[in-house]
Amino acid sequence: QVELVESGGGSVQTGGSLRLSCAGSGLTYGYYCRTWFRQAPGKEREGVAVIDRSGRTNYADSVKGRFTIPKDNGKNISYLQMNSLVPEDTAIYYCAAGSFRGGRCPWDAIFYNYWGQGTQVTVSS
Repeated sequence: QVELVESGGGSVQTGGSLRLSCAGSGLTYGYYCRTWFRQAPGKEREGVAVIDRSGRTNYADSVKGRFTIPKDNGKNISYLQMNSLVPEDTAIYYCAAGSFRGGRCPWDAIFYNYWGQGTQVTVSS
């Protein structure tokens, strides 16, 4: 049984940092696209950062230069380092994993099979 368990959310002020973790079990995590999504109240779930099975990362324009997925550590844990946080980053953050032909990782949430439970990130001004 595949399970993704997130941790690390919380409340910070503008300019602060948080690191989210997503521990995977029941799958060889490194073989999957591991994508971080977020969903703010009244908005659709959006992809913000992804690491593919080759270790390549990609980021949404809204977080580029501020969010980072550290290099794979060989363990079934994925991280999202979030720096220079702003109130617009306030959302529930989810990790997701999926296996796709060709290794390309989609940004659309509908394509992902496995999801974490979500963790709240709140940034105050």
